[in-house]
Amino acid sequence: MLKLIALQALAALIGVVAAALLFGLRGAASAGFGALVCVLPTAVFALWLLRATKRTGQAQTSAFFTGEVLKTLLSLVILALVAALYPGVHWGALVMGLIITLQANFLAFLVKP
Repeated sequence: MLKLIALQALAALIGVVAAALLFGLRGAASAGFGALVCVLPTAVFALWLLRATKRTGQAQTSAFFTGEVLKTLLSLVILALVAALYPGVHWGALVMGLIITLQANFLAFLVKP
């Protein structure tokens, strides 16, 4: 799970650099926020499952679904905070950063466990 987070962080960096080249500094910041919408909730979800696994020896289905709900809500809260606190957000760059970071999940099978 930690390798996935590292992969997402690498993809986030690629997205931020691409947005900086295409949209400038404002685009880079927006892409960074888009990446944060993906990376931070995934890290919280991984810690949630790790805690559940250490408590019972294996992650229960309820812990998984509770973690997924928490991850989704945290993603929505981050998006709402970005919209409210950063009025100069470049939405195209934010979505680009989010999508590039999400694509790291499809590359996770390349990383050996």
